[in-house]
Amino acid sequence: MLVVAAALIDRTGGVLMQQRRFGGVHGGLWEFPGGKVEPGEDPEDAVVRELAEELGITLSREFLEPVGFASGRTAPPEHGGKGPARPLVILLYACREWRGTASALEAAAIDWLRPEAIEDLAMPPLDYPLARAICRYLSGPESKFLSKEAI
Repeated sequence: MLVVAAALIDRTGGVLMQQRRFGGVHGGLWEFPGGKVEPGEDPEDAVVRELAEELGITLSREFLEPVGFASGRTAPPEHGGKGPARPLVILLYACREWRGTASALEAAAIDWLRPEAIEDLAMPPLDYPLARAICRYLSGPESKFLSKEAI
């Protein structure tokens, strides 16, 4: 299964994280917003669609910067999964430009956090390597930490 996620980065360097609704798989845990890539859909188009659905914002695929990925398996039924464990790959993108104000449309909550605080959150297992990837990305020499304004 191919999944996409995005690290929205605001002008102060904060990264948006969302808390999964309680009651589902990984309920109450924090994650990068995103979701499944639909059949025939490019990953970048999936990010645009998923963030519109989950956060109510508009972004353009040309503002997405690949950051990293994580791979593992989906949760099996004994851990709340919906079926047998399957291979899972999550692609993480950074985005500094979007239109609108992010809202928790499909999550219990959202919050803007300093990058170094993200790894302290309770998250699904594959979000930890994504958190490390965004921290490396933001601390790199070419980082645009205090970057462009929203579209």
